[in-house]
Amino acid sequence: MRLDHAAILALVQAITEFLPVSSSGHLILLPRLLGWSDQGLAFDVATNTGTLLAVIAYYRRELRDLVVGFFTGKAAPGEDFEPRRLAWQLVLGTIPAAVCGLLFHDRIATVARNPLLIAANAVFFGLLLYAADRYWRRERGIADLSYADALWIGMAQALALNPGTSRSGITITAALFLGLARPAAARFSFLLSIPIGILAAGHELAGPILHGEAPAVGWPATAVGIAVSAVAGYAVIGWLLAWLRKRSVAVFVVYRLALAVAIVALFW
Repeated sequence: MRLDHAAILALVQAITEFLPVSSSGHLILLPRLLGWSDQGLAFDVATNTGTLLAVIAYYRRELRDLVVGFFTGKAAPGEDFEPRRLAWQLVLGTIPAAVCGLLFHDRIATVARNPLLIAANAVFFGLLLYAADRYWRRERGIADLSYADALWIGMAQALALNPGTSRSGITITAALFLGLARPAAARFSFLLSIPIGILAAGHELAGPILHGEAPAVGWPATAVGIAVSAVAGYAVIGWLLAWLRKRSVAVFVVYRLALAVAIVALFW
């Protein structure tokens, strides 16, 4: 893969991973529109590893308090969560996507990369996001989450294995339906992306590393993809959280609908 192609795809991944518009859908569609060869699921996971690093960097203090508090049983001053409870909730919320990813990996890498399926998911889950944001009460914080809530959000995350759904979009949707405020919903969504991101990266990248093999697109392109998506992703997280403190998700829903129309027009 050319390094400029890798950088462009990584930038698209960084922008669309955290915005509720589906990063996987964009990474599948962009090469087709530009006449590039499909980079494959392994490169998508590599750029997702970059955005994983962005989340870890952005929430580094919170993650430190979470880890320390898990072992000590004490919350850090000023934190609004009970560390052990939140840690187990993140583990519980990761299980559905981890199991589904292992069971349906081959299908996700092939059949699910269909443009019309992406369009259908963009519309359906976009409208679901709008309904959750428009009609449900949003008053709860992360400290109010139950284990059942975490499992529901985790099952929603598993649906994001279908391109066009959006991992951040569907988990924020589920959290909004459960009554979380927009910033709290986004925050839990981002934290939940860490364990599943680690598992996905390990599954796709550990093999080549352990066997001394190069990824399908080569190590230089993979390195560029990770680096660009990490730097850009860090900026996007801060921007989205600031947006959700004052504004609704309506603009993202409109974008998803417009994207679906464009996909049908181009690929029908």
